[in-house]
Amino acid sequence: MTLIDGKQTAKEIKEELKVKVAKLKAQDHPVPHLAAILVGNDGGSVTYVNAKVKACAYVGMESTLITYDDQVMEKTLLDKIEELNNDDNISGFIVQLPLPKHIDERKITLAISPSKDVDGFHPENVGRMSLGLPAFVSATPNGILELLKRHEIPTEGKDCVVIGRSSIVGTPMSILLSRNTPTGNATVTLVHSRTKKLEEICKRADIIIAAIGKPHFVKAEMVKEGAVVIDVGTTRVEDNTKKSGFKLYGDVDFETVSKKVSFISPVPGGVGPMTIASLLLNTYKACVQSSDKLSIPQK
Repeated sequence: MTLIDGKQTAKEIKEELKVKVAKLKAQDHPVPHLAAILVGNDGGSVTYVNAKVKACAYVGMESTLITYDDQVMEKTLLDKIEELNNDDNISGFIVQLPLPKHIDERKITLAISPSKDVDGFHPENVGRMSLGLPAFVSATPNGILELLKRHEIPTEGKDCVVIGRSSIVGTPMSILLSRNTPTGNATVTLVHSRTKKLEEICKRADIIIAAIGKPHFVKAEMVKEGAVVIDVGTTRVEDNTKKSGFKLYGDVDFETVSKKVSFISPVPGGVGPMTIASLLLNTYKACVQSSDKLSIPQK
């Protein structure tokens, strides 16, 4: 069994980006600038956004963190989004989810300019991705593709099962793996809570991507010998023995499944770090695209 080390892979990507950003600075070109809007004080969201800010600093990108309390009016958010859309100094920006119930997340997503939607959630980017056109691909699926590519895990002709049909991970992942691309050409089955004979379907898979949000959902009896398993799940479970007060659990029962597979990603330390690395890649890409009149090095 080979552990798919997301921390190490993300570090490699950040080192590559550090070199690219340094080239921009040396040639007096605009530097990628990521803005993040954070509403409320959800522990997971705060930790995640702070990690993004720290990662930007590490690779030499600029970042701006905009915070609001959880009583902020929807119009206030929409006005800030419009401001960021028109700010040439901002390469791309994100609105950290989830948002308070009184705010329409769909309306917020639609308000973000597709050219600055580095989260890849806007319908225009999703549609372009589905058609194989240039687009910002949402960070988690893109991070998974990078893990597969950089660990030289073949996907062509493989039977792949994606567990979970969310618009952020499961659905785009199923599309990306089925496309005619080097890290694609797989035969993909998308399963979910209503799927019958789910265990039987999973046991045929060469590659399983678990993104259903249920701790230890994937058991050893659902996985065939030698399969590749990517665990996307990150569920916080209260644990008073931990300094943080919680423990992270993945969707895969790592202890038993890891004994059967050829490759597996852990939680934490697998897909999570790749999500941030992918966001930085999208931010760099946004900077390049917004400065098309300049000669910006892309390699």
